[in-house]
Formats: sequence, C-alpha cells, structure tokens
Amino acid sequence: MAAAGELPTREQLLEALANTDDIKGKRDLAKVFGIRGDLRRPFKAMLAELDGEGVITRTRKALRRTAALPAVTVLDIPADADPENLHAFPAQWNEEEGERPRVAVLGGRDARVAPAPGDRILARIDAGDADIPAYTAKAMKILDKPRRGHIGIVRLDNEGARLVPVDRKQKEMRIPLGDLLTAGEGDLVEVEVKLSGRLMIPRAKVTAVIGNPASEGAISLIAIHNLEIPFRFPPSVIRDAEEAREATLKGREDWRDLPLVTIDPADAKDHDDAVYAQPDADEKNLGGHIVYVAIADVAGYVRPGTALDREAYLRGNSVYFPDRVVPMLPERISNDLCSLRQGEPRAALAVRLVFDKGGNKLGHSFHRILMRSAAKLSYQQAQAAIDGHPDDQTGPLLEPILKPLYAAYAAMAKARDQRGPLDLDLPERKIILDGKGMVKDIRVPERLAAHRLIEEMMIAANVAAAQALEAKKTPLLYRVHDVPSAEKLQALREFLGSLDISVKKSDAVRASDFNGILAQARKAGNVEQISEMVLRSQAQAEYSADNYGHFGLNLQRYAHFTSPIRRYADLIVHRALVKALGLGDDGLSDNEAQKLPGIAQHISSTERRAMLAERETADRLLAQFLAGQIGARFEGRISGVTRSGLFVRLRETGADGFIPASTLGQDFYRYEQGQQAMIGDRTGEKFTLGDTVTVRLLEVAPVAGALRFELLSEGVRVNASSAQRATKRPSKSYGSKARGRRG
Repeated sequence: MAAAGELPTREQLLEALANTDDIKGKRDLAKVFGIRGDLRRPFKAMLAELDGEGVITRTRKALRRTAALPAVTVLDIPADADPENLHAFPAQWNEEEGERPRVAVLGGRDARVAPAPGDRILARIDAGDADIPAYTAKAMKILDKPRRGHIGIVRLDNEGARLVPVDRKQKEMRIPLGDLLTAGEGDLVEVEVKLSGRLMIPRAKVTAVIGNPASEGAISLIAIHNLEIPFRFPPSVIRDAEEAREATLKGREDWRDLPLVTIDPADAKDHDDAVYAQPDADEKNLGGHIVYVAIADVAGYVRPGTALDREAYLRGNSVYFPDRVVPMLPERISNDLCSLRQGEPRAALAVRLVFDKGGNKLGHSFHRILMRSAAKLSYQQAQAAIDGHPDDQTGPLLEPILKPLYAAYAAMAKARDQRGPLDLDLPERKIILDGKGMVKDIRVPERLAAHRLIEEMMIAANVAAAQALEAKKTPLLYRVHDVPSAEKLQALREFLGSLDISVKKSDAVRASDFNGILAQARKAGNVEQISEMVLRSQAQAEYSADNYGHFGLNLQRYAHFTSPIRRYADLIVHRALVKALGLGDDGLSDNEAQKLPGIAQHISSTERRAMLAERETADRLLAQFLAGQIGARFEGRISGVTRSGLFVRLRETGADGFIPASTLGQDFYRYEQGQQAMIGDRTGEKFTLGDTVTVRLLEVAPVAGALRFELLSEGVRVNASSAQRATKRPSKSYGSKARGRRG
C-alpha cells in the first residue's frame, strides 16, 4: 500500500479495488490512499486512464475492477482487423462491466487454427502475470457466426412505420417516425429493439439503412446482409486483381495444341475446367483411354498472404443466387485471366489420367501448363451432337473430340457402377428471373449424359490429387463425408419398417446398401418419399485436414481440386500440388500447412453459410411469386413431419410451406417419430412423410419466405392403436383438434 500522501501505482490501486469492500466511488478510493490537494488531479487522471482501458468500470453503485475473462471464451474478430495483427473482443459482455477488453489473437507457425477478420472463435485466454491484464488468445476452433439480431423491411402506413422481420420467427414491430433515419418504404434496415411504456412493448429503432431489395432487383440482398456475407471487394483487392497479367510459357509445358474443350451450362460466365480424351496407344492397355483434365491455375495469380488471398479466405467460396453471384475472386481473375476462354492462352494445372477398358485408373501425372481451349460448349450442345443432332460448331468436333470423350466416359461409368456410390438423384429446380428480378419461370433441368461425363472426370481428377499428395506425404484438405450416425440409421430403419421395406440391422453400412433400398422404392413407386428420408440419414460433407473417407462417393480418399475459382479448398490443394511436385515457388507455405485444421473449419462454415443463403433467397423469391395466388389449390408432397405440423413442398414450383397440426382435421393428431407421421387418435387418419396431398394457400410472408397452407386431402386410414404400437419410440408430441372442417 502506498504511504499516505503519495500517489499509488496502478497495481496498488487495482489491489485496493479487489480487496477493499464498500468502495462506492472516487471519493472512497481517495480516502483509502489519503489523496489530498495537488495529488487529486493526477489521481483522477490515473482513474480515467484505467477506465478508458477497460481495466476498471463505474456503475451506479460502485467503482470496481472490470470482470476478468474466463480461461476459455468466445471472441469476435472485427471484419476490419489487420490480418497480420489480429485482435478480438468478447462475443458476450455485460456493458456494466465497462468497455469490452481488447484481446490480441496469437498466430505463428505452430498455430493449428487460422482465424481471419470477421471470424468468431473459441479461444484459450491468457491474462499475463501483471495485475493489469494484457489479454492474449490462442484460437481453438472457428465457430459458425449467428445471423444479425434484427433486420427487416420498412413498411410505411397511416400510423407511421413498421418493421417486417426477415426472420420468420420474429414478430413485426412499430418504428417511431423519429427513429427511421433516412429509411423509406421497402428499405432493408438493421434495428435495435427498445422496450417502451409500462407494458414494455418492443419498438424498433433503425441503426443502419442497408438498401432496397426491390429497387435494386436483388432479393438476395436480404440473405447477404442477414448472414453477413462479404460482397464488396476492398480497393486493395481490386487493385491486386487489375494489376495481374496474362501468364506466359515460363515454367509451364506448352499444351496449346491439345484440343481441350469446356462443357458448361449455357449461361456460364466463367470456365474453370476443360477436358479431352483419346484412345491409349499403348499395346499393353488395349481398349484403354487417356483423359486430360485442365483446371484454371488460380494459384499462379492468388499468392499466399496477399490482399487477394486474404479476401478469398474470408469469403471461402462463391455464393450463387438466382439474381446475382457473390464471387470469391474479382471478375478480373474469375471471369478473365482464370477463365479458360475459347481460343485464348490460359494458365492451367492439368492431370493426365490413364484408364483401362473397364474404367479402372492405371496411373496419373500432374502438369503446370499453358493451354488454349478449342471450343466453348454447353451440356445441351455436346449431348445433341452425340445424339445425332450436331450444329455448326459441334459438327467438326464430333469425331476427333466428342466421341472419344464419351467413349472414355462409358468405360469410367463401368468402374463407377462397380464402386457403388450413393445413387440419390433428386431433382434440382432452377429459378429463372425477369428483368426486374422477379420469378419468370421455374424449371427442372434435364440430367444429361454430358453432365455425368464432366462429373465423373472431375471426380477422377479430385481422387488423383488426393493420391498424389498422400504419395508425397504432403498435408492437404480432404473433402470428407462421414458414415451415417447410429441414431439416424435407427430412425431410417423404423421409417422403412413402417413401409414394409427391409434393411439390415448392422450399423456397418455402405453406400450400396442405400442403393438397394432405393431400388426397392422404385419398384414400389415411392422413390421420392424414401429418397427424402435416405437423404436425411446422411451426414453433411465437410473439409478436414484428417481423412476419414467419403461415404457417399464410396472413396477412401478425396479432395477438391477442380474449382479453385469458386472454392478456397481447391486453391489450397493446387498450392499443395505445386509444392509437393516442384511445379513452382508459389506453393503451399509451411505456415499454411500448419493451419490446415483451422482453414478446414473456416471454409466448412462459409460453405454452410452459402447454402443457407441460397436456400433462404429461393424461399423468398418463390413466396413473392405465389403472393398473388392466395386461395389457390396446389398439388404437393409432405416433405417434413414435426410435432408442430406438416411441411409440404409444391410439385410445380418446389416452394415449401407449413400446415399447423391444429388445422389438420377433426381429431387429436399424435406425432409418431419412428413412422415420420401424424396419426389421429380417434379416426386413425395418417399423414406420412412423402404422401401426395392437395393444399390451399392461405398466407404468404414474402420477406421471410414463408407460406402457410390448408390441407384439403384426406389421410390414409389405419388402426390408430396398432399404428402407435408399430413404432418402438414413444410419441413425442401431439397436435390439436381443428376448429373447422376441411373443405
């Protein structure tokens, strides 16, 4: 303790706050140290300094030392943090404790987790040895970041304004006119919620005007901002991209005379893969094929540690909406220098694959090349030519290029069928927009052999990349897909048992076992119903620095190599190949190799975020499309059964809506989880996952992307008591009696 009449040190002051009761404010603290006269000003300055640093805090009742951070806590790294000198703040913090403490995030060559600006991390905290904590953190895991608390669309009315939330679980709120900022009708805004009056009614106060999805023709803006997806490139990233130059032959093999072709969707703007095949001339491999797969050499332009690389890592992947694409890389890279345009020299990383006549791979080799695409084709063009309807472009390519490609694919398909990957071919709908960004049409694109040809050749290239890196004992990012959990398998068995479809009881399953189930379903005519449940039983694929195989593809090792324009994982694999095979000085650094587990966590998270954003945007577009059809009848299929009701997917549009359990019918409906069904206690009326139903559209919430239906169909009648005994699990919850009769 400082002597009376002397200014205490910072450490002595903090010790007094920690050990002395009933210090209510500065005066009490001054009495403890006997502060008088000329010492008052420097004493106040010391307190202000400690307060500003967040070391002490003042509340209405006391002046005290700020609460310490726990040994393990969740931190948020600001989006504008310096990537080379990261800092973070606690994700949860009581403002009464003072300012959130700033935490330095440690990195280094031995760091297993590599966070970036904008990440949320679970971290181990070190406060140091001094009395004044100097917090540092080591990241343990990168966490999925929750969506923003409250954003919504402003709607003006006679009473002022209201907020229509984008989250269907949140309720509308009034916005006082003085709290609108500059927001107008239809603007997307971020708000804070205030409670007002004795009834504590929630009111919204606009804190930021994000934009107007209607005027900008981009419904995707809602998901972009709600899920905090980066969509504007910083000036430094644009500058790096614009300064990039076309590749030359230096350090590359010249493959410009090899007639590689791109085969993509008709509306594709970038082309990151090209293929070519020819019969193998080796007498030891009669009937065999040589397949060449060339992938845009993004690693040659996006070097580790650059502004381009940091932004690509932050985004993790491109996000594809019906109304726009949020690319991982600027257009100068993705749509120009790394797009394998017809007739233009482009840098690529290529693999030469040798197959026998049965489609089994005999060998592979990787090459860093300069190529020139011989043709830009669409899937439909290539397929039409093979089917006997070539056009002016594909006619000259049919014999020398297309037929050898299809011959190689036919052999590869034999090996694929022998391998037995999961054959879950669910239709994917494509939303077509008009010039105003509204839905014009919804199509289910036809699955062609041309699609499968490219898929099979890309899979073969991905497998070769993983094998090449393992052979060199080089760290890599695997694309992994775990076996289904025992719980999900049991749920599937119970569901299939209710349909009299047998399945083996062992948890040691293979993809081919599910294919057998699907084959039974096709014979029984309920393949859509069972495909939905099989899909739900599967684990989610992800990225990992450790390999545990790919269950769905039935492959022991697999990596993503073929899309570095739109996936950071593929860029990492390219760099690893460059390093392992001595193809240049721009390969994977030792620092990156150490951080692969953290990189895998981060890009798995950004992939999940992209999938959620794409799904939410499709829901909003379809809801807007159906908003003018209230009262209309639709055919659909039950796509989900929960204790609170049924989800129905409309057949024509693929739009999903909800039927509350309380509206199902004149009965008390019980949720049977094992059968994925709702069953009436009195009537035995049963509604099961996959059932075809007729519904009436009752309500549309376009901003939230939500639909509410009325069920018009009658269910199948079963014996209620025996139906409940058929499932081994107890019923989870109950529906309610309907108040009206279905009509």
